[in-house]
Amino acid sequence: MQHAAGLEELGREIAAASAFLDRAEEQIASRIIGQKEVIRRVFIALLAGGHILLEGVPGLAKTLIVRTFAAAMDLRFQRIQFTPDMLPADLVGTMVYNPKDMEFHPRQGPVFANVILADEINRSPAKVQSALLEAMQEKQVTIGSSTFPLPQPFMVLATQNPIEHEGTYLLPEAQVDRFMMKVMVDYPSYDEELEIMQHAAASGDMPEVRAVVRAGDIAAARRLIDRIYVDPRVQRYIVDLVFATRKPAGYGLASLESMIEYGASPRASIFLLLAAKAHAFLQHRAYITPEDVKSVAYETLRHRIIPGYEAEAENVRTDDFIREILQHVQVP
Repeated sequence: MQHAAGLEELGREIAAASAFLDRAEEQIASRIIGQKEVIRRVFIALLAGGHILLEGVPGLAKTLIVRTFAAAMDLRFQRIQFTPDMLPADLVGTMVYNPKDMEFHPRQGPVFANVILADEINRSPAKVQSALLEAMQEKQVTIGSSTFPLPQPFMVLATQNPIEHEGTYLLPEAQVDRFMMKVMVDYPSYDEELEIMQHAAASGDMPEVRAVVRAGDIAAARRLIDRIYVDPRVQRYIVDLVFATRKPAGYGLASLESMIEYGASPRASIFLLLAAKAHAFLQHRAYITPEDVKSVAYETLRHRIIPGYEAEAENVRTDDFIREILQHVQVP
């Protein structure tokens, strides 16, 4: 009874603390038509302290979504266009000589913001990608002999163009694994595109987005998410899903043994749990359910499963593996 009462009280706290998300969604919806699932995933990653890899063809408003999200959440936004001639110093900063005192001083780069849009991250060489991924992992940057913490919250949304690979540098699997989610940005529906066209024809001006989030709202939300209850059976369900990507035969999926070359890493279990807790918070709940886990499974697992030659030959995608796994792994 005491545990149930504690969850009920936590639920009331979460309902009150998560109200700012509804206000932020209203502001974003005033400018962005559709793409509700993409926006919801951005909220989840921010609340869970993770980063997102966005993939979609040009023209789907990826930059506008991120910029609008940052404006509504009152977060400092920085867009960085990754190019083949880019250097790590262009990202993190460098030492600048001051002739007045004849000394070098650190100058911080554009990575010192709350929300970073790493546009076309795969167009920059490996050393630049590594500099960004190190900042994502360590939450700090070293310039010369000085180390600077990055502002909090800190979130990277990196974009990739799936249809153009000339002049790009493929992100290694070990680096991709550091992104909490890989979110696919799809075309709008017929009605959504009609509305987009009508809005663009009626006025060239974008609706103004107000900042509706206070400085401490995100930090308070993260503290509450840490307290969300996770039943041991749900914990085992998460681990079962991840293990099914490594040893599918043990879960009645022998047909996937030759299809999957490498399964998901332990980061997948951690990020599945964190993302599921953030998803429960968005639903104003004090506990997570298997449905929360399923809701974030595709985005959390799709970039962590490496298909084998047979899968590539038969054009089987990682999303197909995840669908099979979710259907076969027993739900508690």
